Amino acid sequence: MPDPRDHRVLIPVDVLEGQSVPRTIVDAFASIPVVLLGYRELPDQTGTDQARDQYGDRAQAELDELRTVFEDAGCDVTSRLAFTHDRLKTFERVAVDESCDAVLLLNPAPVLETVLVALRSDVNVEHIARLLATVLAGTDLEVTLFHVASAEAGRDDGAELLERARSELVGAGVDADRIDRTVVVDGSPTDAILEAAAEHDLLVAGESRPSVRRFVFRDRAERLAERTVDPVLVIRGEYLESTDDEETDDGENSE
Repeated sequence: MPDPRDHRVLIPVDVLEGQSVPRTIVDAFASIPVVLLGYRELPDQTGTDQARDQYGDRAQAELDELRTVFEDAGCDVTSRLAFTHDRLKTFERVAVDESCDAVLLLNPAPVLETVLVALRSDVNVEHIARLLATVLAGTDLEVTLFHVASAEAGRDDGAELLERARSELVGAGVDADRIDRTVVVDGSPTDAILEAAAEHDLLVAGESRPSVRRFVFRDRAERLAERTVDPVLVIRGEYLESTDDEETDDGENSE
């Protein structure tokens, strides 16, 4: 059984827009340390110091209230507040700073019973399975492992990928009866994932490899989160490294 303390999940929340974390999400992630990132994305003409002076107290109060909800559920929670001109850059940087294994992009989740796990390749399968097993521990969530092959010739390779992921989950303590596997052939992986996600309550997507880390996180995962009604959990690779050219002056503080 994986130790929940081995993992950490970043949950960004636009606190000044009234965004909240559904109770179903709080309960599902209560056993895993989380970092709540209260943020506000600003127009270019608004300085972060100006925004903090104007909105900081209200934003911090909203963040503190949300943190209390997680604490009352028994969660090990850290909170940070940021005013930023680029929310995705801030999400990435905080994930690195706080050694977060995944980032949860929020959408409403009135019911949380089934999880769709979209796997693209065998890179980081073990890492994805370990974190997913931690999320599943103590819940009744059922899982569908999902792969989109670009051509019929890739169906068998996709089946082998999902079998490997299933074996990793079972080895981490997840009951095999809770795990389904589906391979489809489609020239548009994103559309196929979205169609399948419509039948589930939480979408899990893993990054593929370091060379496309920014592309995957900034493009594909963001498009999935915008086009699905489900929350999207982006499981990051094990290659987390901060880059020297990342902007860090985003008016942030932490607790």
